[in-house]
Amino acid sequence: MARAAETRRRTRIQIEKEKDILEAALGLFSSKGFPGTTLDEIAAAAGMSKPNLIYYFQRKEDVYQAVLNHTLEDWLEPLKALDPAGEPLAEINAYLHRKLALSRSRPVESRLFANEILQGAPQIGPILSGPLRDLVAAKVKVIQGWIDTGRLVPHNPYHLIFSIWATTQHYADFDVQVRAVMGEMVDEDTRFADAEAFLERVFLRGLMPD
Repeated sequence: MARAAETRRRTRIQIEKEKDILEAALGLFSSKGFPGTTLDEIAAAAGMSKPNLIYYFQRKEDVYQAVLNHTLEDWLEPLKALDPAGEPLAEINAYLHRKLALSRSRPVESRLFANEILQGAPQIGPILSGPLRDLVAAKVKVIQGWIDTGRLVPHNPYHLIFSIWATTQHYADFDVQVRAVMGEMVDEDTRFADAEAFLERVFLRGLMPD
């Protein structure tokens, strides 16, 4: 019993330590990029020694891959939640809101993912052409079914999804530009509320059948 309890305790500690490492690495990779970040910096930011960090992740590439995998999992959740049994416009509106909320609450992850894509996706290329492609294809099939039954105007569902990605993630990836252009007089709550109302009107009116 004592040995079993000790094993469970180590597992909990490992989970906590890995979480600390990934949170520290996320901030560094997002701000400095993969080439500009070192294992020593990640260890220091996580509050541990480099040998301790290497116990969990032997290479910087392993840390980076783990951070990207966690980020991608989070960013795919809003699309996974698109319900085929739901009312089409309501489902698309809910997806739009979830994506914008994620951009507001997790901007660092969004910028890290964008930087990886701009570099040609060297670390997550297989995920993009595998699980991500499969998920998008499944949701495209759902949206196409709504179109075929006359509940949405005819369009290419892939471009609808791409457009939602582009417009919602803009507020995370280009936050500095948005704030600079709009000025400090527009606070964050107002900025996101206005964006949400505008995007909702554009997408839903454009998709509503005659």
